[in-house]
Amino acid sequence: MTGGKEADWVSRAGIRLRTIPAGGLHGVSLLNSVRNAWKLTRGLRLARRYLAQDRPDAIFTTGGYVSGPVAVAAKWRHVPLLLYLPDIEPGQAVRAVARHAALVGVTVEDSRPYFAGKKVLVSGYPLRRELTRWERAAARSALQVSPEGRVVLVFGGSLGARSINRALLAQLTALLPLAEVIHISGTRDWPWVEAESARLPAELRRRYHAVPYLHEKMGAALAAADLVVCRAGASVLGELPYFGLPAVLVPYPYTWRYQRVNAEWLAKRQAAVVLADADLPTELLPTVQSLLEDESRRRRMAEAARKLARPDAAQKLAAALRELGVEASPWSR
Repeated sequence: MTGGKEADWVSRAGIRLRTIPAGGLHGVSLLNSVRNAWKLTRGLRLARRYLAQDRPDAIFTTGGYVSGPVAVAAKWRHVPLLLYLPDIEPGQAVRAVARHAALVGVTVEDSRPYFAGKKVLVSGYPLRRELTRWERAAARSALQVSPEGRVVLVFGGSLGARSINRALLAQLTALLPLAEVIHISGTRDWPWVEAESARLPAELRRRYHAVPYLHEKMGAALAAADLVVCRAGASVLGELPYFGLPAVLVPYPYTWRYQRVNAEWLAKRQAAVVLADADLPTELLPTVQSLLEDESRRRRMAEAARKLARPDAAQKLAAALRELGVEASPWSR
């Protein structure tokens, strides 16, 4: 899709980026549906052109409306498609793309029934190599966090989570005596968070480690933490189990229920506590405080999380993609 934060991530990784226009058709106004249908038509033409130019042996996609034109173009060109579902429950766009997929990869076994009649690989959630290279002592040193003592990591997405940021800042002076806090605020709220940090007493300011965003050191933040407070995007299904991190998950309330399903899946396995976004002002501090003070519970939650880890997920998906390309590439016929 043209524009967006993904363009920055791809360029940082040194990968060539091609963009196509796209737009969603579900849950939008009639006018936007017409506009987005035109975008998808243009996107399909571009996708066909790019496939002819690049001649891929196989295609990997995680779904979403932007993958629709690529999936249809791949079907026309007989290019095998590996669809990977990061979340537990698929949305309408993923279900539609699945019809064109030679193989569907899923993070957890519970997602298999959504793809009846399709070949399914339960891979786990793939993690970036930069995340997994961090050990606890080195991570705390890199982030200038004390080697001992409890550490709480709080973050939203790349833009941040405003309700989490507000609730945290409102309770910060009560929380910091209990634990050091690594706070990834997101770029949108950073000026305000930075100003609030400057107002803290000196002894508390040393225990508050706020940044707008972490790229290469995100793995360090996860490795350094004893407890996490965050949204429940798909990455929590891979990152929290890998690092064995107990979590307070706050699903984003204004989109379809993917995050709530993800959070409840971890909570049912005793690896997380789910907190409603609306309850943050009153429940964040007592929930975090209770978990910090109950070390045995945190230990049980950490162990429950570790049992869910699939650290070889990226390798499994890469191997499956290579196999598809070797077996079914249309360009070698």
